Amino acid sequence: MSTPASGPAALSWLAPTLRGYRREWIGPDVVAGLSAGAVVIPQAMAYATIANLPVQIGLYTCMVPMLVYALLGGSRAMSVSTTSTIATLSATTLLTAGVAADAENPIPDLMALTLTVGVILLLARMLKLGGLVEYISKPTILGVQIGVGATVAIGQLPKLLGENIEPSAEGFLRAILAAIRALPDANTATVLLSVGSVIALLVLKRFAPKVPGPLVLVAVGIALMAFSGLREAGVALIDPVPQGLPPFELPSFAHAAALVPGAFAIAVMVFLESSAVARSIRRPGEPPIESNRELFAAGAVNAVGAFFQVLPAAGGFSQSAVNRAAGARSQLAALVTVAMAVIVALFLGPVLSLMPQAVLAALVFVAVAALIDVRGLVGLWRLNRSDFWVAAVTTAVGLTAGLLVAVAVGVIGTFVVVLRELNKVRLAVDEPRGGVLTVHLHGPLYTANALSYESAVLDAATAVPGLRVLVLDAAQQRALSVTVLDALRELDDELAGAGVELRLAAVPDGAAEVARRGDWFAGLEEQGRVFDSVEAAARD
Repeated sequence: MSTPASGPAALSWLAPTLRGYRREWIGPDVVAGLSAGAVVIPQAMAYATIANLPVQIGLYTCMVPMLVYALLGGSRAMSVSTTSTIATLSATTLLTAGVAADAENPIPDLMALTLTVGVILLLARMLKLGGLVEYISKPTILGVQIGVGATVAIGQLPKLLGENIEPSAEGFLRAILAAIRALPDANTATVLLSVGSVIALLVLKRFAPKVPGPLVLVAVGIALMAFSGLREAGVALIDPVPQGLPPFELPSFAHAAALVPGAFAIAVMVFLESSAVARSIRRPGEPPIESNRELFAAGAVNAVGAFFQVLPAAGGFSQSAVNRAAGARSQLAALVTVAMAVIVALFLGPVLSLMPQAVLAALVFVAVAALIDVRGLVGLWRLNRSDFWVAAVTTAVGLTAGLLVAVAVGVIGTFVVVLRELNKVRLAVDEPRGGVLTVHLHGPLYTANALSYESAVLDAATAVPGLRVLVLDAAQQRALSVTVLDALRELDDELAGAGVELRLAAVPDGAAEVARRGDWFAGLEEQGRVFDSVEAAARD
């Protein structure tokens, strides 16, 4: 009789946002899916050009990754495709791995990269590292995004001027040089179209935010190319877009080892971006976002999508915000967007082939320029100088040494700051009473800071003449390592040598259970020097 109950339990991980679905949600979900599709499809196609890939790769990224997340992810409104940050890191990784931008067929190597990203995320899920990855701070993400925004925005200038090159993957400085070299050969018609496109996007974003600016711009650009003389004036088109769905293919592992470092950086950013988007668009009352579920979903999205010619995928803020604002109540909205992308791929290839290259460059330029968050840097300067310097150094490294190095520096910098904070000695010393001094540990002791705490407690004891008893409030000590126990034993010996008795108070049960396995703590208990409360320990 337990069999029927075991079915739903066994499938509790599948389509969590569709559980308990209500009929009245269908309308809002369909509208939201169409609205998000109007933004994400042209935007993803544009982002593919950052990595010097055909626009259909971006279109394909709106299919399988979005479908897989709809089946596994926990966010009701997050829309998953590629992002400007992920596309730029992918371009840099492929270039540094030796996959030339003008290679005859870079797609198999892209598939290997996306698969590697997925495998790294799935391994992180197996090791339950979701919480650890989230230690990577917002300043790190901000610094990487500013570096991406500046590099890619400058990298679009040659295309906005009429040159068919994409230098973003080569770094900020080379992108500037490419833009300067493109100036003498600028095409007037292309420049006018580019300026008009950028202005149109900014005006729509400012005064008509509900209008899908990317879709409107693409439609107008195609119409201009079809019914005006822009092509004869030298305005370049994108490469022809094939009709049909992405075929199942196997990746190439010719550059697999060289792709791994970049794949780690991309995996970190995939999870961080997805997690940040999922939490920012969650409505009150909706199920909480579980880090390890999202880690598994992100890994599956990329591992499965890799076999269908997609860029590494993550939750995108702009389309997710549109999705939520349009009323998305579940991942059914994402399935509507997938259906929309499938229809475009099956029937609109010849129409998309009339898209001006400058229009896609304008889409990318406006999207990535928003990543250059100077106001965010100023806010960090006012609130926390350490966070500001993490963001500033990450940005500077991204603009000079490259974005992959920036991610590594930012992650290392974050953990340095975290470890520095953990290693700070946090204790409070009460006024001594009758030769008894109470010291409260306001932070847990662990291997790296145990000696610092020992020295601080000894200093506090030395400062009190005639001290007989030192009470150590250990309520914060949830766990005890061998190193911490050794430090406490050494503290006991030092105090005893000075004629001071050490008493431990409020040791949590879990820590005490571990400590009893050693002779020193067991001896303390036999001597009656371990107490349930600070008050009991302080009684003479």
